[in-house]
Amino acid sequence: MKMQWRLSFLVVISILTFLSFWNYSNRVYDWDMPGYIGCLYTSEFPDSPDKVRQLTFTSIQKEASAEDYKYLTGEAPFNLSRQYFEKNTQAFTEQLPYFQIKVGYIYMITFFYKLGFSSPMSVLLVSLISYFFSGLLLFYIFKILFPEKYVLTALVTIAVMLFPPMTYMARVPAPDMFIFPFLLIFIIGLFRQWTSWVMFLILLSITFIRPDYVTFTLTYLAAIFIFRYYKEKKTDVFLIPQGIAILLLYLFIIKFYHYPGWKDLFYDSFIERRPIISAKPVEVTLHDYLPILYVKIIYFKKVTLSVVLMTIFIFWRSKDAWVRMISVFFLLNVYIKFVFFPQSGALRFFFPLVFPLFIMVLYTFSPKYNGFKLKNIS
Repeated sequence: MKMQWRLSFLVVISILTFLSFWNYSNRVYDWDMPGYIGCLYTSEFPDSPDKVRQLTFTSIQKEASAEDYKYLTGEAPFNLSRQYFEKNTQAFTEQLPYFQIKVGYIYMITFFYKLGFSSPMSVLLVSLISYFFSGLLLFYIFKILFPEKYVLTALVTIAVMLFPPMTYMARVPAPDMFIFPFLLIFIIGLFRQWTSWVMFLILLSITFIRPDYVTFTLTYLAAIFIFRYYKEKKTDVFLIPQGIAILLLYLFIIKFYHYPGWKDLFYDSFIERRPIISAKPVEVTLHDYLPILYVKIIYFKKVTLSVVLMTIFIFWRSKDAWVRMISVFFLLNVYIKFVFFPQSGALRFFFPLVFPLFIMVLYTFSPKYNGFKLKNIS
């Protein structure tokens, strides 16, 4: 059996390597790239915003195709805001806090830059390497669930890594792919019943990488606290300081990088992208918000159908209260993220939170093969 598993792993490694090179060959240069490169150069030249803007766009222009660069800078198709960001230092600098709060992601980009890679390649490498390691972690998770099914484990791993949202996340300069391995490690921690303090460190890392995942990390701690109180008649007081620490980390990052706030992000994302943020202060009301949410949730129906069906299936297959609670936790976080950022047309924004439900569906089959049972969640 060991030989079969080694061969299975070798096949997965080979295909992951090929897919990583394929994703690199089809890499995407979009608006997120100058934002993150601008954060990199700001740390290098904090008192030279003009230099930061110039270095950002010249570095991309050297590596991107002419068509990609025209799209990125709003020349074709026409986008006034992007043209401002390229040519106006104030406009570009005021956009950077939207990106700077992804602290862990910026640090990883900086790490590759310090190793000698160009700034655009440093951004792309984070997604590409995260994609590769995500495949390895998925293989490990499926091996936990199906320890006697080496062929099935390899096939499911490859199928997931070929899924369009996965390959797309690997090609774009954004933290969506980078956060995914940490969510997979979080799931491994659930299955391996790691201690609450180890899980806390994972949650802290997730928040450090993407502060917008603070809702995920805090609702997990709240779910565990409530479940233990009502089901096990225990009050886990250590969860309270853990939650406070995560919340303080979030607030510190937001304040330190002068994050404009949710209203500004919502307005710039769904109403009008302001060329210069400070020139037009905004106030988003329910009258502005609800019509957009209504329209977006209609186009969110594919995600809704998939997550609801998976949750129903999990409840049908498993009577374990732990499993049901964790599944509902994943389900709720899909919609918590949607309520704050209703980008219905881009599955990559939600895939890292949708996929854990699929793993829970596979988990419900695991007792049939090896009697694996999730008895406790630390």
